[in-house]
Amino acid sequence: MTDGSRFAAKVAVVTGGASGIGEAIVRRLLAEGASVVAGDVNEERLGRLGGELGEKFRGVRADVAVEADVERLVAETGRFGPLDCAFNVAGLGRGGPIVEQSQDDWNFVLGVCLTGVFLAMKHEGRLMTGSGRGGTILNVSSLNSEVPMFGGSAYCTAKAGVAMLTKCGALELAEAGIRVNAVSPGLTDTPLTAMTREVPGVLDAYKERIPFRRPATSEEIAAAALYFSCDDASYVSGVNLFVDGAWATSGYPDLRPYLAAAAAGSRE
Repeated sequence: MTDGSRFAAKVAVVTGGASGIGEAIVRRLLAEGASVVAGDVNEERLGRLGGELGEKFRGVRADVAVEADVERLVAETGRFGPLDCAFNVAGLGRGGPIVEQSQDDWNFVLGVCLTGVFLAMKHEGRLMTGSGRGGTILNVSSLNSEVPMFGGSAYCTAKAGVAMLTKCGALELAEAGIRVNAVSPGLTDTPLTAMTREVPGVLDAYKERIPFRRPATSEEIAAAALYFSCDDASYVSGVNLFVDGAWATSGYPDLRPYLAAAAAGSRE
């Protein structure tokens, strides 16, 4: 159950807002009274959401690894008023062993997952500082900010960077009344984790390690994200909250046999 007035008259921006956790955050913000600008590279999906969600929603095609796109996305919030809340969700993964990973794949993952958060924070922080009203920034990191996984060095490194970038932002932006926090989801049922459902045995391997024995829903992650951005968290900043069903207590499964099987299947 949500409080329909908790974000009344607030203006928010969400990167990666067309699917998964980002979409769940967009929908919850709107349900709680906010006006929302969402950025994503999926223009078709943004268009469908725009037709469904109404006049308090605006979708903008934006690649978070491109600074001009990010600056334009954040500036678009001005159509609704001063920016109050930012949610930096956009992320992806390209896996592979360290000794085989291409530099292009490494740069691609860090460009979206880490540099994209930096660019968003840069322009969100500028806008909030300029308004003199303060605000909140919420970054989506990952369980992998602390827990490594086979074949995920780029993603894990990027998310560890997001966790530290969050702390740096909390330190630097406090004088402007801007709180910066992160949530670190464990396995969450989103398009990004489709492999866990498509490759036989992978989801069971995860469930063996997750004490709750299931993935999170996008809505559960959105609920935690919105807490950090509401007035109930007015003295909370610099926190990286694990929302993982206690998964961090048990560690990551060894997915190498499943990754090999998936790679072999893709070549057939």
